[in-house]
Amino acid sequence: MSALYDSKTKTMEDYGIRALLTEDNKFQSWLDLEAMLAMAQGESGVIPASEAKDIVNTCHLENINIDEVKKLQLEIGHGFVPFLKVLVNACPGQSGKYVHYGVTTQNIQQSAQLLVVKKVHNKFRMVIKDILMNLAQIAAEEATTIVPGRTHGRHAIPVTYGYKVAVWIEEFLTTLERMEQCEPRVCTVMMGGAVGAFNASGEIGRGVQRRVAELLDMQEMRVPSRNIATHKIEYVQVLCLLASCCHKIAEEVYSTSLEEIGEVMEGFKKGTVGSSTMPHKVNPKLAKGIIANAQKLYSLPAVMLYSCSRPYEADSSSYMLQDATLHEALELMTEIILRTEELTRTLHINRTRMRNNAELNHGMDNSEYIMMILAEQIGKDKAHSKVYALTMESMSKQIPFIEILMSDGVISGLFSRTELEEILKPENYTGLASIIAKESADIVHKLISDK
Repeated sequence: MSALYDSKTKTMEDYGIRALLTEDNKFQSWLDLEAMLAMAQGESGVIPASEAKDIVNTCHLENINIDEVKKLQLEIGHGFVPFLKVLVNACPGQSGKYVHYGVTTQNIQQSAQLLVVKKVHNKFRMVIKDILMNLAQIAAEEATTIVPGRTHGRHAIPVTYGYKVAVWIEEFLTTLERMEQCEPRVCTVMMGGAVGAFNASGEIGRGVQRRVAELLDMQEMRVPSRNIATHKIEYVQVLCLLASCCHKIAEEVYSTSLEEIGEVMEGFKKGTVGSSTMPHKVNPKLAKGIIANAQKLYSLPAVMLYSCSRPYEADSSSYMLQDATLHEALELMTEIILRTEELTRTLHINRTRMRNNAELNHGMDNSEYIMMILAEQIGKDKAHSKVYALTMESMSKQIPFIEILMSDGVISGLFSRTELEEILKPENYTGLASIIAKESADIVHKLISDK
């Protein structure tokens, strides 16, 4: 496994994903393809139906001597032929001679890998839906929780934490849609033989390929060339966009859980140790794993693109890299998405600190509110210039903003002190933040319930 792990990895529910990424499951996926190939060929008369049935019944991993496969690999120097030989010998009667009929190694291995991708992909979608439900709960519960909006790392104007989460929800919804749309292009079967032109099987081979795809609930490649890899790259790019959604949450949690900010905290299990030397340490273990694995994942599409343009009908330097990189992407995404599910499910919200942080500038974060009211009297440009001068004076002289406002003749002529105090409260200038948060939560609940 090539994802980046730490002790947290072992405690996470994995939805059965990791079992799909094992060597045993890779071997079983090869057998699944050989079985469906035999079944399709038996149905179409390419091979005897009775022999096809025997092959199908043999294609279970417990019937394959993996130790013998590995021994033959050392002798033969090929990654797949030894597996075939052991499968052929395991088949009863004469059925073994019809194994792997009219296809080539990469037809089976690449199709089998995309079968694994399909299964993992469906698990990822399950986890995304759980993440969305976690976020919907936070968005609804924190729809009115005041928190400072931040742009360029500095206070902007107030928002609510529910609105912040609504932003995350929106990106996950888009990503879920993108994943559903890409599946038919990605999860494909190729059975075109050595160069993809059905040389050994002719027109009937197309029908066999179509039937194999149907049996596996996958799509067939219109042109089953081993030199086509863009669908694999597309999938890794889609995973990168999913990782980016997770990464954004992790970065925000990592930053706002700093003691100086203290707005959120990862779920903490009693007894968890953060450092061998500093007893007080409570580290953001979930967030840091998301960040590290996402950064590694982002590099993979470029590697695949470099390899995608190899000439001729096939080149092992390309598909070896494509297959290995695709597998690595699945491993990395598994670590990222499982951590994100737990992070969003167990996140602790500190409403008091959020409120205190929103009031750090003593109402100055609502300067736009004052400016917009003032603009109705003197115009936007003049209002901006005036409020800008007053905010700079408050900061430079370290005088409370309300005192600076009350000392200005124009402002004090328009507002009483009581009115200004209301204007400067952060909860009075959050726009549609709470509405958007509740709407986003409702969208998630409707989406999940409909499916």
